[in-house]
Amino acid sequence: MASPRLVLVAPLLALFVVSAGALESAGGTTTNGTSADGASSLASSADGAAAGIGDGSLGSSGTQGVFTLDRYGGDALAALTLASRLVSAAPLLAWLFAPGALEAAGTTNGTSVDGAAAGTRARPLGSSVFALDRYGARGDGRHDDTQALARAWKAACASPRPAVVLVPGGRRYLLKLVTLHGPCRSGVTLAVKGTLVASPNRAHWSDRDRRLWIVFRSVSKLTINGGGTIDGNGNKWWPHSCKINKALPCKEAPTALSFHFCTNLRVEDLKIVNSQQIHVSVEDCTNVQLARLSITAPDTSPNTDGIHITRSKDVKVTDCKIKTGNIGSLGDDNSRAEVSGITIDTVQLYGTTNGARIKTYQGGSGYAKDITFQNMIMYSVKNPIIIDQNYCDKNNPCKEQRSAVEVSNVVFKNIRGTTITEDAIKLKCSKHVPCHGITLQNIDLKMQGGKGATESTCQNAKWRKSGTVIPQPCTAKNYEYEGLELSSI
Repeated sequence: MASPRLVLVAPLLALFVVSAGALESAGGTTTNGTSADGASSLASSADGAAAGIGDGSLGSSGTQGVFTLDRYGGDALAALTLASRLVSAAPLLAWLFAPGALEAAGTTNGTSVDGAAAGTRARPLGSSVFALDRYGARGDGRHDDTQALARAWKAACASPRPAVVLVPGGRRYLLKLVTLHGPCRSGVTLAVKGTLVASPNRAHWSDRDRRLWIVFRSVSKLTINGGGTIDGNGNKWWPHSCKINKALPCKEAPTALSFHFCTNLRVEDLKIVNSQQIHVSVEDCTNVQLARLSITAPDTSPNTDGIHITRSKDVKVTDCKIKTGNIGSLGDDNSRAEVSGITIDTVQLYGTTNGARIKTYQGGSGYAKDITFQNMIMYSVKNPIIIDQNYCDKNNPCKEQRSAVEVSNVVFKNIRGTTITEDAIKLKCSKHVPCHGITLQNIDLKMQGGKGATESTCQNAKWRKSGTVIPQPCTAKNYEYEGLELSSI
């Protein structure tokens, strides 16, 4: 049984935190598991042995460590205050060190431990852990659990101490569109151990809100982790995309996880799969860490971009595996983009359409500058290195426009591997706003299986080379470019 662990955490902590004096000051002495007044000791260790420690390792023989008045100078209030804090912290500590304990203690066969039907009392476990099942969630993947998550979040957000919203493991919680608002009184962790799955019914989204699914807005000190899964149920949406069925009008589809105006955000150790469209979007956020995420969708899924980062500062993406159907672009619909200070480091790409890539629409404005792609290994990648300032994915050809997102100071460094096309390096820049300050350094890209030589094409690009670069930059004919070869940079 996992639940006795919760009972034991506080007294065990007391044993380690305070010296084992004597139980006399607290009203009796425990000997051989029986109190001095004859009442049986109720505390038992997890394996059923008496809780009293009698080997002398933590105190005098036959006594259990307690909060003695002598230790606190006779101040009973101080002793009681510390004891109450440890007891209050026990459930949260139990979750941190033995998360299965709280999950097992939450419900059993649809009934809560205290005998009330699950969901009839929205009572948090302890003071800081808020399990979805306590707020009416079914977790069967069929019934709508959106309001249960919203209620658990509201209670956690109002908690004066750090709170955990727990999505128990081994269960699937069906969600419609849900926005979880801050600011919260303290930091909140959403521990996803089970699965959050999107409703398969597209009618649950209106045209007004069809770009969103799970949204976090204006939350500080938010952590999302737990090793569980966010499942967008995208296979219910993809056949209705104009990129799959050209006869259909082009409409947006939801982003699985959206973060708006969040600070000190950590998203880590999650599997995010089959989003309706974009998997993760970070907008107007500061101090963000995305780590150890697995983001996957079929390569035929339309516009299932891995991670979008927009108008945000101090964002780190590390140790992530992304295998999806598309990536993002800049300047769409004559929009302004401001992207700078980006480093993509230590990446391996297997069989992707594109490798190190920057793409912008004509008609946009702003800039993409001070960007570094380095230490990359590519296996059978179709377009290993590409800058495209004339990108267009519309049903009709895009007309030529004079404005463009300016691309400058981009470094491609220490990139090697194989490609399935001859054109391994493509710099296709705008004739009205040419890209400049492009550096190619220590590049070695060869045809998969040694089938011929690779080449490079350049258009309206100002570049420079350092070290050995294969293929030689801008070797294809009939392209306009300016180049400079340097021995070192």
